[in-house]
Amino acid sequence: MKTFSWASTRIAIVHSEWNSVVTDAMKQGAIDALKGKGVQETNITSISCPGAYEIPLALKMILDRNESKMGEPIHGLVALGAVIQGETPHFDVINQGVTQGIMRLMLDTGTPIGFGILTTHTVQQAMDRANPSKGNKGAEAALAMCSMLEVKFDLGH
Repeated sequence: MKTFSWASTRIAIVHSEWNSVVTDAMKQGAIDALKGKGVQETNITSISCPGAYEIPLALKMILDRNESKMGEPIHGLVALGAVIQGETPHFDVINQGVTQGIMRLMLDTGTPIGFGILTTHTVQQAMDRANPSKGNKGAEAALAMCSMLEVKFDLGH
């Protein structure tokens, strides 16, 4: 029987560069949460992409690398972005595309992905959700992914 160990678990965090004042804080929250679970910092990879819309493809590229056996496999992923509403429907299009892309990857691959894509009306709302004293959503996404890794392990995958 295999024993699960957080110390040997490898996680990749994909975060958008757009709205980096928010996503950088979320990334740090995710890293801190993973380390709190016992994941070794050397087993946490952080990758940036231009914006939230590119996150599903960046996640897929990591999973494709897993399948080609290049480097050590990644057990779970965390997606971090902040889409802040503007004056056009662009907000809705981006949010739907990112959400559907991430869900499709999870269902197609069985890889847990922590969903940390903020969808807010203002920059201040996004900053509040990245604030550690108010409940950092990057940390919450990382912990949700960890819970799903535990489910996956419990089911023998």
